[in-house]
Amino acid sequence: MATVNFSSELQKFTAEEQTQINSTVYRDMLKELESRYPLLKDSPLANMAVAIDGVIITDPFLDVIPPDGDVYFLHFIAGG
Repeated sequence: MATVNFSSELQKFTAEEQTQINSTVYRDMLKELESRYPLLKDSPLANMAVAIDGVIITDPFLDVIPPDGDVYFLHFIAGG
């Protein structure tokens, strides 16, 4: 099972630092997390970048999550 790690901001919606997931594709993971943590439906989660095993992905809709992977959500930072 992959591990999803929640930032302190996302912990407001989950009350947990991390959780294990069964999903192997990013969009399925979002559904699984929203099912487990209903408050995430109103969170910025879907509008965040994600790091899967240390690789940052800005548009991860169909990206694969390895069974032993680590997932982190990241806020977009505006530059200029």
